Amino acid sequence: MKIATTITAAILALAVQPVLADAVSDSFLMMFKALPTEAPSADNELTEAKINLGRMLYYENRLSKGEKLSCNSCHMLDKYGQDNLPFSPGHEGKVGGRSSPSTYNAAIHIAQFWDGRAPSVEEQAKGPVLNPGEMGMPSADFVVEVLKSIPGYVEAFKAAFPGEADPITYNNFGKAVGAFERKLVTPSRWDDYLKGNKEALTAEESKGFETFAKAGCVTCHNGPAVGGMMYQKLGLVKAWPELKDQGRFEATKVETDKFYFKVPSLRNISETGPYLHDGSVKTLEEMVSKMGEYQLGKNLTPEETTSIVTFLKSLKGEIPAEYIAKPKLPESGPNTPKA
Repeated sequence: MKIATTITAAILALAVQPVLADAVSDSFLMMFKALPTEAPSADNELTEAKINLGRMLYYENRLSKGEKLSCNSCHMLDKYGQDNLPFSPGHEGKVGGRSSPSTYNAAIHIAQFWDGRAPSVEEQAKGPVLNPGEMGMPSADFVVEVLKSIPGYVEAFKAAFPGEADPITYNNFGKAVGAFERKLVTPSRWDDYLKGNKEALTAEESKGFETFAKAGCVTCHNGPAVGGMMYQKLGLVKAWPELKDQGRFEATKVETDKFYFKVPSLRNISETGPYLHDGSVKTLEEMVSKMGEYQLGKNLTPEETTSIVTFLKSLKGEIPAEYIAKPKLPESGPNTPKA
């Protein structure tokens, strides 16, 4: 009787295993959401006129010293929102100290920049223009002077900010670029999967998600952007080798923020190497392996690493070609100043 009961229990356990496995997968999936079609803002209405202005400004070289650079120079929209360089060169050709993150899907993140020093894409847009090592413009007032000297921008700002007596301001520059970026989203087959189409991923990709989840990657990489929603210490369980950048501490000066960085989104991660804030990791396989070792305290097997990478490649989304098409930019006025 005791033997029969044991056998029956074993059979029942085997019978419910697939159900339990599905339940585990479903519990992990609850940590994610499909990408929205846009990232709305209570402080920045997404009107067509404002978005069209923001698109022009994103491609505008005249907002840099020497008229060599635009937002698109480092955040190339036809290359998934970045330039595939460890560090991007500024107007003098000198490189910066951190890798340029992608602008795709960035508006849904908790904050902007690796250290989170800008709370929104609107505030982020204003930073590089005035950074002496990046676009190098001397002041916000000078940027406004340039824009006011270009008749096409005078009309575009009036249309984007109707009712304002003086619509060309540096804050409105940020709002226009931000409005454009709030619709820079790249849905992928992963979104179809999250919406219930279990055929959207291959068996290998679905298995890769399970490996990714059970390894613990979902602790930090979750939500609609598969990341971007928290700060985490680089070298959480094992000190990251030769780490010099103090991360968020450099913006906050709070001791406990040392070596913390915004967790990057894994959307389009197969297209946006090299990896980390300093571009020091060249391949996705190496990045996954190092994350396992230094963040999770796990030595992932080659098979586990390959499986996770297979899933991550399914996060490659569609570039909205029509939305990002470079517009015709207005001609300079007779007295347009140059920095």
